[in-house]
Amino acid sequence: MTREQYPYSWRFLLGRVRHAMTQRECEVLENLITNVEDVPSQHTILMRGDIVEQSTLLIEGFMARVIERDNKRHIVALHVPGDFVDLHGFALKRLDHSVVTIGRAKLGYVEHRRIASLLTGEPHLARLLWFSTLLDAAVHREWILKLEELNADGRLAHLIAEMWHRLNFVGLADPTGFPFPLTQVEMADACGTTAIHLNRVVRQLRESGIADISRGRITILDMERLTDLGGFEKSYLYGDGTLQIGRELDKQN
Repeated sequence: MTREQYPYSWRFLLGRVRHAMTQRECEVLENLITNVEDVPSQHTILMRGDIVEQSTLLIEGFMARVIERDNKRHIVALHVPGDFVDLHGFALKRLDHSVVTIGRAKLGYVEHRRIASLLTGEPHLARLLWFSTLLDAAVHREWILKLEELNADGRLAHLIAEMWHRLNFVGLADPTGFPFPLTQVEMADACGTTAIHLNRVVRQLRESGIADISRGRITILDMERLTDLGGFEKSYLYGDGTLQIGRELDKQN
């Protein structure tokens, strides 16, 4: 799958189980996108409680799902290029959280009436889109588990390991690290800690020779120790390990 063939959906097509899609289904998905725009950092594309009439494919950049409670912001999910950020809005129509860009981003929009047409006209493709939404739920469950199991340094290590794998699926990580535009305040919001404590954790990771976070990039110095610190086990991402999807989602099955 190349950017020239599928300029909007090519990162999505690099991801998991896309091998189950036919060329025609890839073309159908690409043509679902009716509008594309470049948006600035900290741009709220969807506010909690808004009526949702379209879903967003993240073409470039990073996005977060955010809940604000008692004057504190909580980042409850992060999204990378190729993610359908709010596909679940097709069923829910109103979301219980807001969706915000982190850094500049390019977004593609799919009207819900077009998604509805897939349910009868392209049921196999609809199933694969459903898979991507259920994959989000698997990530949510792992985040909840790690918030309970780990202290702040373990949570940050887990987040870094997860983001490396998710970005590697779509060709945006290398063996030494990946781009990551989150500030330390935003990382603290995602790890359930304070910015002051997060700053100490970042320093500890660097001084321990595990990872360095600076200038919009995370450099991984020791992947094995990072994985151990975060208790990271990649199966829940359904790309490798015991839960890896093979031909189970092919049309004939």
